[in-house]
Amino acid sequence: MQPDATALRHGGALDAAFARHGGRREDWLDLSTGINPVPAELPAFPPEAFSRLPESSLERAALDAARRAYGAPADAGIVTAPGSQALISLLPFLVPPTEVAIVEPTYAEHRRAFAAAGHEVAGIDRLDDIADSVTVAVVVNPNNPDGRVFSRAELFELHERMAARGGLLVVDEAFMDVRPDMSLASEAGRPGLLIHRSFGKFFGLAGLRLGFALTTPDLAGRLSERLGPWAVSGPALVCAEALLGNDAAIRETRQRIRRQAEMLFEAVLDRRTPLVGRTALFATIRHERAGALFTALCHRRILTRPFAERPDWLRIGNPAGPDEAARLRAALAEALDEIGGER
Repeated sequence: MQPDATALRHGGALDAAFARHGGRREDWLDLSTGINPVPAELPAFPPEAFSRLPESSLERAALDAARRAYGAPADAGIVTAPGSQALISLLPFLVPPTEVAIVEPTYAEHRRAFAAAGHEVAGIDRLDDIADSVTVAVVVNPNNPDGRVFSRAELFELHERMAARGGLLVVDEAFMDVRPDMSLASEAGRPGLLIHRSFGKFFGLAGLRLGFALTTPDLAGRLSERLGPWAVSGPALVCAEALLGNDAAIRETRQRIRRQAEMLFEAVLDRRTPLVGRTALFATIRHERAGALFTALCHRRILTRPFAERPDWLRIGNPAGPDEAARLRAALAEALDEIGGER
C-alpha cells in the first residue's frame, strides 16, 4: 500500500491517517511535521484579546518583540500574518511575472505560489545555478526536507548578485530558530532581501497560525496592505509579545529542541536507512522502499512524511521525550524487518 495524496502533500494529516489505517487519535504518534512536539506554555490572555478587534498597539508590541528576538535592525520592515504560509502565498502577487529560481527539493508551496501568480519557475540544485536572467531566488535555510544549510557568506554573495540587477532574494528561515547565528535577520532591511520566520514550529504552537516577514519597509508595507486590517488575531499577538519577548523561554525551548533532536537521531540510526539530512526539528532518512516503510509505521500508529518526488525518502519529526523515542526506535526496527522480508 502506497501513501495517499494527503500524506504526500503535507505532514500533519492525522485525520486522514487514522481514517485509512485505523485506531483512535490518541493511539497515534504524529512525527510527520517539523514542529516542536512540546508546546510552549501559553500566557494569560486578557478578555479583550478575544472580545475586541486587535488594537494597533497590540500589533506593534508583537512586532517589536519579534524584531528584537530575531535580531532585525530597528529600521527594517516587518509584517506579521496568520502563518508564514500566508506571506508565502501573497508575495508572488506583489512581483510582476518574471523568472523565479527555487533551490529544490524544498517546501513545495513556494513553487505553487509563484506559479499561481503567473511566474516562470525553475528548480535548481545549487546557488551557482541561478541564471543572470532570474529576478527572484528562493532559498529555504535550513532546507526542508534534506536539511541542507547555506552559510551567511554564500547567501550574502547571492544577495549582492540579485540586488545588483534589481532582483529579490527570499530566504525562508522556518527552521532557523535553534541556530540564530546563521540567520540573515540582522541584515533585514537591505533592498532585495526578504526573510520568512515561523512562530509555530519553534514554540510548538502551529495551530495559532503566526508568521513574520523581515524585509524593506516598502515591501513590508505592501504585504501588510494586501493582508488587510486585523489579519492576525488578538490571542496570537498576545502570544507573540509574551513568548518572543521572553529570552529565558527562548533559551529553554532551544535546549529542549536540541535534546529532542539527539533522541531522534539515535532512534533512526540504522545502516538500512542512511541519513539524507537533518535539522533541529526533523531527520530525513533514505530507503529504497520508503513508501512501504511509511505504511508499516502507520500500521504501528506512527505517522511520518513520505515524498512523491523523492520516493526513497522519509522525514521524521522530533519525539517529545524518551518514551516516544523508544517507541519510534522499536517500531522502525520492526517495520524494516517486515518490509525487508517481502518479495
